[in-house]
Amino acid sequence: MTDWNEISEHINSTLGLSDKLSAPTPVGGGCINRAYQVETDTRRFFVKLNSAERSDMFAAEAEGLLEMRKSDSIHVPEPLCWGTSGAESYLVLEYLELRPLSGYASAQLGEQLAAMHRHVGTAFGWYRDNTIGSTPQINQRSPGWVAFWRDHRLDYQYRLAISNGYSGRLTEKLEQLIEGLPLLLADHPVVPSLVHGDLWGGNAAMDAAGRPVIFDPAVYFGDRETDLAMTELFGGFPAEFYSAYKSSYPLAAGYRTRRTLYNLYHVLNHLNLFGGGYRSQAEQMTDDLVSEIR
Repeated sequence: MTDWNEISEHINSTLGLSDKLSAPTPVGGGCINRAYQVETDTRRFFVKLNSAERSDMFAAEAEGLLEMRKSDSIHVPEPLCWGTSGAESYLVLEYLELRPLSGYASAQLGEQLAAMHRHVGTAFGWYRDNTIGSTPQINQRSPGWVAFWRDHRLDYQYRLAISNGYSGRLTEKLEQLIEGLPLLLADHPVVPSLVHGDLWGGNAAMDAAGRPVIFDPAVYFGDRETDLAMTELFGGFPAEFYSAYKSSYPLAAGYRTRRTLYNLYHVLNHLNLFGGGYRSQAEQMTDDLVSEIR
């Protein structure tokens, strides 16, 4: 059972308050965590819960939000406190009234994401690992983008696929793709941009003031096109978003092929998390990419 008194004490000690929390109200929308809204007389909070074994996942999410906030480019929920209470872990965030993006907010989001992508690091990766969904995401730093994407993205999912019983045509083609990756990315110079890492439509919205917000990140420093690619994977963002982004930070030639490459990582992750319904899509994407290697 959740010890809401302990969570309340942590919130109060972090914010210098002495408030009493209301009874928690369940909030839907996630498939990995349980989520609640709680409030005092003056503030509301968004609380995520999971098992105590997932406490590092929440710590990484909080630190990823803080990393994006440091770029001073786009609004993300402020992480307030996180920890464990008995058998559960928790993450407390500022509460935001979220609603679907309008055309104007979509354009703002494109401009602001481009600004965040101009926040660059000294290497690819990050100072800590995190998760993509519930899958570990390895962010060991690398000076080269090809090596980072090969070793910590494609090869990691490839090995998971084998362990999950998906050997055969898919993994044979993945081997060819991994081997040929230097050729596929040979003419694509990349700087290590700060990326959200899991930017599908369910992780972007606008707040009550019409301000765009992104959340639930899987942060690292990588090719900015990984974020753009994922926005197109599950239905796409409004047209105003793409127009504004490309006006602020144009994309290089060859993006369409790289979009498939970067989205293959997420499709493989869905295959490994949710099962064989994603296998044919992963096979087709891998076939298309292998055909591009010369």
